[in-house]
Amino acid sequence: MLDRAEDRITADGRQIGGVMLDLKNITLRFGGVTAIKDISFDIRQGEIRAIIGPNGAGKSSMLNVISGFYVPQQGEVWFRGEKRGPIKPYQVARQGVARTFQNIALFDGMSVLDNIMTGRLTHMRAGMLAQAIWLGPAEREEIENREKVERIIDFLEIQNIRKTPVGRLPYGLKKRVELARALAAEPQLLLLDEPMAGMNVEEKEDMSRFVLDVNDEFGTTIALIEHDMGVVMDLSDRVVVMDYGRKIGDGTPDEVRNNQEVIDAYLGVAHD
Repeated sequence: MLDRAEDRITADGRQIGGVMLDLKNITLRFGGVTAIKDISFDIRQGEIRAIIGPNGAGKSSMLNVISGFYVPQQGEVWFRGEKRGPIKPYQVARQGVARTFQNIALFDGMSVLDNIMTGRLTHMRAGMLAQAIWLGPAEREEIENREKVERIIDFLEIQNIRKTPVGRLPYGLKKRVELARALAAEPQLLLLDEPMAGMNVEEKEDMSRFVLDVNDEFGTTIALIEHDMGVVMDLSDRVVVMDYGRKIGDGTPDEVRNNQEVIDAYLGVAHD
């Protein structure tokens, strides 16, 4: 059950619902290094939640905690009102969480279509033998999943490269294919790790539009890490700021923009 308290409508008419994911006092260590120190924040149904901070702040580690790649030494992860114990990433995916990666993780020798189809694995029920024979339920399942993938291909405007091996694509299109693969899982919560890193201005504009469209048309809740502050301030409903594994700010884009500790962390300014 979601916490339905404080539902609200945004200025552009989107509904922000109750708490979907609640991170409570998360601490993550690697040997003697503390990557995340006693951080708490939540992500609400239907919002775009940005996680920002300088390099090495612990942002990607936090996404890895959410997606089940890392298990924190302290703290609790609550998803849709239930406390989550130690869990494998594939189990998190089956709960409705999908992600993209800071470093593109696609199969270069496979076509765009086949790469996106891998995002449907959590929805496939036919066994290996049935898929090999490709009759009856396995055939129907394949056709149904293919139709869903084709809709995502149309949505992200990549019809003309659907049969192209991913390894031949420019960087910006690879990022879009990775987004398509994550969307193929039909996630309730989509985690985007620097979706616009390395892109030119035009590519960033396209990706920003797609992120907004995913949130608006599919109702997908999104948590993203991004270094481009212009993008963050334009896209996000709320922003949490990390620095050296600590949380130093949390609020609306305007609140974070005017937070002196956040300004100091980004500009390296010391104050008495």
